[in-house]
Amino acid sequence: MNGCGNPPGRRRALGAGAGALAAALLAGCAEPSGRREPTAGLPGRAAPTSGASGRAAPTSGASGRAAPTSGTSGRPAPASGASAPPTPGASGPARAPAPAPRRFPGLPVRIAHGPRDLPRVALTFDGRGDPDLALAALARCERAGARVTVLAVGTWLARHPELARRILDGGHELGNHTEHHLDLAALGESAAYEEIAACARRLRRLTGSVGAWFRPSPTTYASPLVERLARRAGYPHVLACDVESLDHAATRVAAVTRKVAGELRNGSVVELSLGRPVTVAALPLLLAEIGRRGLHAVTATELMARPATGAARAAG
Repeated sequence: MNGCGNPPGRRRALGAGAGALAAALLAGCAEPSGRREPTAGLPGRAAPTSGASGRAAPTSGASGRAAPTSGTSGRPAPASGASAPPTPGASGPARAPAPAPRRFPGLPVRIAHGPRDLPRVALTFDGRGDPDLALAALARCERAGARVTVLAVGTWLARHPELARRILDGGHELGNHTEHHLDLAALGESAAYEEIAACARRLRRLTGSVGAWFRPSPTTYASPLVERLARRAGYPHVLACDVESLDHAATRVAAVTRKVAGELRNGSVVELSLGRPVTVAALPLLLAEIGRRGLHAVTATELMARPATGAARAAG
């Protein structure tokens, strides 16, 4: 993801806690070392550890989570009490489908933020990259009680199909970020539609739903044509953002935390990357700052779900 598509000159005034956060960073915030840190100690959540075949797996004995059994090649086990994603020839009760896209009357097609009068924000992640880092990011969010929205690239889910249910079982929501993460604006109408529709079909096969949201690639800007194609594929809204982390280009934790903390406010939709080391390293500081300000990190659907005529608007 390369930005929210907001116009130049957007206000970058620091929030009330940005100064305190910057001071904490200057006091010795560690830069990401590229090492994948475990998130042990999360009550009721699976913490990724070094597992077989180099994949993250939940620690045995974690409250409310089942440890993987032998023969799983180090893949994370599903939540206790939840059946595994269906496999060819597998028997057992079918799982309920994931939530479908929801129409919010009174809101524009392209939604960049939620209501400004409620202390809630939505952390939204570009779903691609290293799956072990993705698991670590999810675990860190869960440790802080945050529910997030993952806009997944279809080919990423094709390589790691188990992550679709891992995201949903963690209390998060899953959406469509196109099949190959191509520049939709550079494609013809039929090719652009297929990028959206192919990812929607994959999400439906994996979860029973086309996903809760659609976000274009490579940026969150949607042309009128892309908005129309998204509606045709079943998405009444396009999810944009009003805070872009720029973590796709960052190499330092401080760059990410200062950028987000300086623009975060009630109703913000924050754009982040799920599988990048710098993002995983920055998450504890970002989540702590969200909590310090009395904000609550919720899914994008939860952020918008209120009688909100005029409370959310399109950017630009």
